[in-house]
Amino acid sequence: MCTVLLRGRVFSGKGEGAEYIGLDWVKKQMKEKLGFTPYQGTLNIRLTAESIENRRLLMKSDRLEIAPTAGYCAARLFKASVGNAACAVVVPEVSGYPEGVIEVIAPNNLRKMLHLVEGSMIEVKVIF
Repeated sequence: MCTVLLRGRVFSGKGEGAEYIGLDWVKKQMKEKLGFTPYQGTLNIRLTAESIENRRLLMKSDRLEIAPTAGYCAARLFKASVGNAACAVVVPEVSGYPEGVIEVIAPNNLRKMLHLVEGSMIEVKVIF
């Protein structure tokens, strides 16, 4: 088992992650593959320059995948943790998705649970 640290700052997204997570077929696959049903929303993180390099390495590693249904994109999943909280990094497989961004999901609202605000620095430990 290996770990990769990804650091960055919390920022607000457009709500597209919450819509995707809310789809029944996505929730079902995430429960099967991660062992938890995610809170309907993602924690968006803009990565530091060093972490962008770590993300590139991560994208070449083994991962779990969400198989899409017609009209939707696939997504890569990586088991992770933030502090003591189990979570997962989700990387949508869409053209033009920013290389310097990750989305984190968990069973609970991480922003509230960890008292995060816009611009908070956070570290995600990805396990693969």
